[in-house]
Amino acid sequence: MTIDISCEDFMIEARTKARSSQHTADDTQRLGIAAALVLAVVTALGVHALASAPAIREAAQAELARVIADEDRDVCGQFGLRPGTTAFVACSRELANVRQKQSDRDQAAAAGIL
Repeated sequence: MTIDISCEDFMIEARTKARSSQHTADDTQRLGIAAALVLAVVTALGVHALASAPAIREAAQAELARVIADEDRDVCGQFGLRPGTTAFVACSRELANVRQKQSDRDQAAAAGIL
């Protein structure tokens, strides 16, 4: 009788291990699917960022041009110079020179030269 009981115990244990290994295979498959989905989402976001980068850059450049034009109009207008006049063009050109010199100073400071 003890042989039958231990044989029965052995069969129960074998079934339990088979189910356990099946669960492990299912878990591994689920993890693989989840990893593939995460990779697909990250790839899609990366492609979207690359595709929209030129438009974002163009919008930023347009915004900068608008801000500079507003500054020129404000500063030159304080001296009574109106847009479209020769004096306004000269004022805008000088403001551009001042901006460039400041940019050069900022870059030199960032590089540790100043």
